[in-house]
Amino acid sequence: MNTRSLLHRPRSARGFSLLELLVVVAILGILIAAALPRFGEFRAAAYDSRAQQDLRNLAAAQELYRASSATYADNAGALSGFAASEGVDVTIQGADETTFAATASHPAGHRDFRWNSGADPALSSTVR
Repeated sequence: MNTRSLLHRPRSARGFSLLELLVVVAILGILIAAALPRFGEFRAAAYDSRAQQDLRNLAAAQELYRASSATYADNAGALSGFAASEGVDVTIQGADETTFAATASHPAGHRDFRWNSGADPALSSTVR
């Protein structure tokens, strides 16, 4: 195809019109606006999952601590190998020779988790 034939093509074959481009941009905007709220929900669920997993890891570390001591640890600093994930607040509420209770949450999540080793089931959650 030579240069002369490109210049003499019909107007409809040269490309997209401004109206067509605006319609495409509007449709993309509507799709993005519909997807953003779901994205926030997925992020909150991921933060909740992280807090829940940190609480399970704390419980495992507590059992290891109790296997070598006569009691559960009353602070997370005494548990070797346990570190809470970034942003997750893990607190040991109480501990003695037979049970311990702890909570975990993330500020961007929607749930608070509680572990009570004397309860069945040990893990429970509440919606904030």
